[in-house]
Amino acid sequence: MHILKTPHAIAAIAKHFLPFGHVILSLVLSLWPLHQVHAQSTERLDKAAYPTASAPQAAGFMADLPGVNLWFTDTGGTHDQDVLILLHPNTGSSEVWAVQSLVFAKAGFRVIAFDRRGWGKSTAKTQVDNGAGSIAQDLEALVQHLKIEHFHLLGIAGGGFAAVDYAAWKPERIKSLIVGGSTAQLSEPTMKEVVDRIEIPGIRKVPAHFREVGPSFRTRDPEGTQAWLEIEERSQQSGAKSQNLRTPNTFAKISTIKATTLIIAGGADLLAPPALMRLWVKYLDHPQWVLLPEAGHALSWEEPELFDQAVLDFLKKH
Repeated sequence: MHILKTPHAIAAIAKHFLPFGHVILSLVLSLWPLHQVHAQSTERLDKAAYPTASAPQAAGFMADLPGVNLWFTDTGGTHDQDVLILLHPNTGSSEVWAVQSLVFAKAGFRVIAFDRRGWGKSTAKTQVDNGAGSIAQDLEALVQHLKIEHFHLLGIAGGGFAAVDYAAWKPERIKSLIVGGSTAQLSEPTMKEVVDRIEIPGIRKVPAHFREVGPSFRTRDPEGTQAWLEIEERSQQSGAKSQNLRTPNTFAKISTIKATTLIIAGGADLLAPPALMRLWVKYLDHPQWVLLPEAGHALSWEEPELFDQAVLDFLKKH
């Protein structure tokens, strides 16, 4: 991947040659210190061998943890192997990671994905435990159960909320952090004001695949869209409650995260558009940034090759 590390140089050229160069200069510098990463690579994944959306899941297990019987998949590996843990969005379950689990395992990682309590096959032990405890706390209980000390953490959309929450809480465990298509659920007035201003009225009430899956993917892959919808329709258990963050995500909290971070945005994301993501990403410590121009909110499902390539290129360096 090509990383833009010299925005000042580019801005200087724009200022010299273009009549509105000073405007371009301001826009470019406003994005710094983000490292701009293009979704292109000279080392592409083998498209012919790439698994389809119907790829089988890795082996699954049930962990008896505080307040929850937690279902997780694990590709297995050796004790000295790098571990990558995947957090699913509010829509779907660990099933959405079937393709990524195979690809990342083939690249040499031990890949673990779990259903949050009340989603997929993970069940709260009692009604009181339904929604109680944060995803971050369940993740910590799982890594203790599996005796994992350090790992890479990847969260998409609502999984990104939890990934940020955990990374700020347990920095000593995080080798690197990857967040895609996420508002980070910021408890900040400025974020709320922007969301209220840009969100399409009533979008939360429309069928999930219209607000979550980008129009380009729905156009070119109706079967993949239907597969996504089927996973979503069976993902959340009846009466299941969403889990709160361990502590509210704030700009101050995010600024404490020092792990090397990759941020992936979808250009057609209606819920977490790139400009909205930049409002909180700028508080991270020099994150790398990837834009998938045609991807919607379900970016890892819609653009698995580009998404996985971006993740693997990043992980190879960290």
